[in-house]
Amino acid sequence: MTAGIASAAVAPLLLSVLPLAGGALLSPPPAHARLEGVNRPELLPSEPGLNVIQVEKFLTKGQEKRMDDLLSKLERDTGYRVRVLCQAYPRTPGLAIRDYWNLGKEGQKDDKYVVLVVDQFGGKGNVLNFNVGEGVKFALPNVFWTRLTGKYGTSFFVKENGIDIAITNAIEAIVSCLRSEDQFCVNVPDEGMNLRSLGM
Repeated sequence: MTAGIASAAVAPLLLSVLPLAGGALLSPPPAHARLEGVNRPELLPSEPGLNVIQVEKFLTKGQEKRMDDLLSKLERDTGYRVRVLCQAYPRTPGLAIRDYWNLGKEGQKDDKYVVLVVDQFGGKGNVLNFNVGEGVKFALPNVFWTRLTGKYGTSFFVKENGIDIAITNAIEAIVSCLRSEDQFCVNVPDEGMNLRSLGM
């Protein structure tokens, strides 16, 4: 049977077994397996109430401290809870993080939260992943998160600027939007000027 007479439905199967020039075989790309759920509370810090948890050290101690302070002030002033988890799957606390931060639980009334999960996944894909509570989706709709990850989470941005800058810029953009007069953003503000314009 030749590929020319095969139906469109059968052609992909044939490609996996027909020899190519030089005797090599073309095989289908490997299937991407779904990541397994993880629940490892032993990876959480013993100190309660931290806004930034680094299982994988992407930020310096100074950056981590400044970010933790910034997020504490945001929560105190606005009620929005923004948290950051730096990990390298499968080395992650996984589901245990919900209990540590008391976020994302079924039936929970306080849904004004954002969790930024930073993971390089071996250099493939976007490093910034967000879990956004329903109470934030009006202020920062889905298009904002798409634009934010497209601006700072790409492997190109990380290679050019560093993962610490990607995290810092993303958090500063979120804080800037949630502190803005109308507490609404669709577009990602430019980095650097945001917090200075708010007197920070």
